Amino acid sequence: MPAMESAHALAYAAKLAPTLSRDKLIVICLSGRGDKDMGIVAEKMEAKLP
Repeated sequence: MPAMESAHALAYAAKLAPTLSRDKLIVICLSGRGDKDMGIVAEKMEAKLP
């Protein structure tokens, strides 16, 4: 699970990829640990974690 900062890059890559030719590569540097952000995200989404 990517950290929130890296998740933005993944979301954009998913949007960008279909517009590129198949011979192109997308490189994303993932940093951080998203598991530490889960509480923050759940709070913002008003969700409950087990």
